[in-house]
Amino acid sequence: MPADETPHGPTATRRPAEPLWRDALGRCLRRLRVERGEILTETARRAGVSPQYLSEMERGVKEPSSEMIAAVAGALDVTLADLTLAVASSLLAAPAAAPAGPTCQVAYALAA
Repeated sequence: MPADETPHGPTATRRPAEPLWRDALGRCLRRLRVERGEILTETARRAGVSPQYLSEMERGVKEPSSEMIAAVAGALDVTLADLTLAVASSLLAAPAAAPAGPTCQVAYALAA
């Protein structure tokens, strides 16, 4: 397969059409932790996760289970509902990036 081709066709780099949930969740968790003036190890200890795992959650690297999200939310003294609402609000406020390149052209052609 040529270097500029993916299994789905020739494109340089694919970008998601909108931010990922795990990225928005991570930004929200980090913001809440920093607002509390805490370091990773403090929040991680209370949540019962490793500082490395919490760091990966905050960076959007991990796709955490609902149990992990609830544990970290509890450690940050927020409800799961409030955290979910904050993440959803941040996603609604984020501009959706339109797909670019040949994939976009094909999608528009199919829609027409």
